[in-house]
Amino acid sequence: MTTNKLETTTASINAVDQVVTDNYAIYQGDSCELIRAVPGDSVDFGIHSPPFEGLYKFSNFDRDISNNEGPAFWEHYAFLISELLRVTKPGRLHSVHVMQLPTSKIRHGHIGMRDFRGEVIRAYEDAGWIFHSEVCIWKDPVIAQQRTKSIRLLHKQVTKDSCISGQGLADYIVSFRKHGDNDNPVDGMFDAFVGSQPGDDRGLDISREAYDRHAAETVADGRTPWPFDMWKSVLVWQRYASPVWMDIRQTRTLQYRGGRDEKDEQHISPLQLDVIERCIDLWSAEGDVVLTPFLGIGSEVYSAVEMGRRGIGFELKPSYFRQAAKNIAALGTKEQPAAGLFDLPANDNMPSIRAAA
Repeated sequence: MTTNKLETTTASINAVDQVVTDNYAIYQGDSCELIRAVPGDSVDFGIHSPPFEGLYKFSNFDRDISNNEGPAFWEHYAFLISELLRVTKPGRLHSVHVMQLPTSKIRHGHIGMRDFRGEVIRAYEDAGWIFHSEVCIWKDPVIAQQRTKSIRLLHKQVTKDSCISGQGLADYIVSFRKHGDNDNPVDGMFDAFVGSQPGDDRGLDISREAYDRHAAETVADGRTPWPFDMWKSVLVWQRYASPVWMDIRQTRTLQYRGGRDEKDEQHISPLQLDVIERCIDLWSAEGDVVLTPFLGIGSEVYSAVEMGRRGIGFELKPSYFRQAAKNIAALGTKEQPAAGLFDLPANDNMPSIRAAA
């Protein structure tokens, strides 16, 4: 179903296009406008990758936050951070994908790094979020050098002057929690592992066969093995609890080529599905609402729906929105609760997100 306008009880929030189902709702338009139609304390979990200030331009729209730099960027992003806090349920989390940013002689007068990760953390804390956790995601420096052509990563630079050489730039997931108690705990054990699979030197084997070997060795040592489900869940948790994720499959991303736009496309790099799925598995339960303010080609909503959650996403750029709609529509979804996705009660101060038919 597509319409041209979100009907609300207190305001008219314009969307250029939208697709609304019982499992997900995605809207084309300015996320800073659209998020105002989401009721307060209604979102269970959120995850997104924001524009990295000053690094890439995603479109030629004047409303595109990636076209802002310096104070203008942080003014726009700070508004969105505050809105994310408003719509998130007490005690629940929002995760943000970031990286440190390189500096260059041309733009900054020197080769080095900028603490964008720290700037994002401080912006969320300033808005009232609790800095909950972070994880570093390993990236191959050889692939990074081939893609970015950074002299910092060249071995040739080591032979000339290694004072210019430096490590590759890792990704991070920094997660923030809203103050208050979580009325619906996310509980239970892990029953699957998301990441490198057996056969890869970083893979994790949690098959019944692997458990049987472990159990036999444990019994031979005179100890009692854990039940299979407990053993599997503990192994998965030990990987997820690591402060560095070395086992993310870097190339496992959504199809994105249909999202390219010759007129204004300068960069597209979908976040790995492994990263998104781990965060969703850790910090949400089946049936929960998962929100992303930067939908892109749909990765976060795609993963949410595939994992039995319900997704909502906003995307400004038409080509990205169209590709996101295709990606998510192609997904076979799990059965969802009978209630509509956004049949949420409105109050005197907050509009309902339910779209007009």
